[in-house]
Amino acid sequence: MPLSNFSVPASPSIVNVRIIDSTSSIRVPTEGMVSHTIKSHSWLQCPAYVFLIEHPSSGRKVLFDLGVRKDFHNLAPAITNWFTESGTICSVEKDVRTILEEGGVKAGGIESIIWSHWHWDHIGDPSRFPTSTALLVGPGFKQLFTPGYPTNPESPVLDSDFAGRELRELGFTDSGVKVGPFPAIDYFGDGSFYILDAPGHTVGHVNALARVTTNPDSFILMGADTCHHSAEMRPSRYHPLPDAISPHPFHLGSAVPCPGALFKSILRDGKTTKPFYGVARPGMLFGDPDAAEETVNKVIEADGSGNTLVVITHDYHLKDVVETFPKYANDFLKKGWIEKGRWVFLKDFKEAVDERADEKL
Repeated sequence: MPLSNFSVPASPSIVNVRIIDSTSSIRVPTEGMVSHTIKSHSWLQCPAYVFLIEHPSSGRKVLFDLGVRKDFHNLAPAITNWFTESGTICSVEKDVRTILEEGGVKAGGIESIIWSHWHWDHIGDPSRFPTSTALLVGPGFKQLFTPGYPTNPESPVLDSDFAGRELRELGFTDSGVKVGPFPAIDYFGDGSFYILDAPGHTVGHVNALARVTTNPDSFILMGADTCHHSAEMRPSRYHPLPDAISPHPFHLGSAVPCPGALFKSILRDGKTTKPFYGVARPGMLFGDPDAAEETVNKVIEADGSGNTLVVITHDYHLKDVVETFPKYANDFLKKGWIEKGRWVFLKDFKEAVDERADEKL
């Protein structure tokens, strides 16, 4: 299996990362979230992962995204009206501040919250954090979305999200830093944590990359909504559809591998190196499908590196693989999470391959 040339500037510094299950569950139609949908896979059941990044040498702490606010009925009308129209179903048990404090992390210790983008299932409720916590947003955010609601009745974000706190818009033009093919910002200045320019899904969309071990280096890429399902990343030229898939996506505890041939009938263009799904077109509001496709290709490079765990925000299948807050994710390479999680998403296609098999009988 070829490895990609995804390269990260050398550094002896790491951060500690904890993946937070923000306790939200979102059910949305697959149609409109991806292209080339596969019959019978009609719905996406989505968690919303949040990331706590801790800089050990300084004690500084950062959050990447905030998931869904517990009182999501209090979102701006532009969003609550969309809920009614789209048929999206959502539930949330706890907000992120509560989860953090139950795990021994005080809200006052969070230096900044990085919004990957402005969508309701990522922005949470920053007002639950002290005003000393800065809010970082991607390029173009302020022009489009400030002021918030109710000052601007059409805004999808709230004035209260950034009232009294620093709202800092990130810029990548002059950063001079590249992480793989991504323009990047070295957040702590020591090569341990980067914010990545990842446009396309919507204006200002960013990803992040954390170095979590050295000797060997390993990284966690926080992919936000670059993809909505792992079938947008795989198979690829780095991870072709294998002849034998283990663990078996239909029976995770089975010692018997799954035949890859089961899925050949639903491959896109019949290619074992092309992802099952593509980027949604015409794309999301304020989105650019062509740019989104370029960003997916960049994430595929990271996914093909052999030492990078890609976590997209809504990957339900990783719930069976990763350990979440308050546990740490730094040892993912040693624990084999990449291999365990690579093909789990194929269980969503069981009904489709069963139907194809029945048609041949």
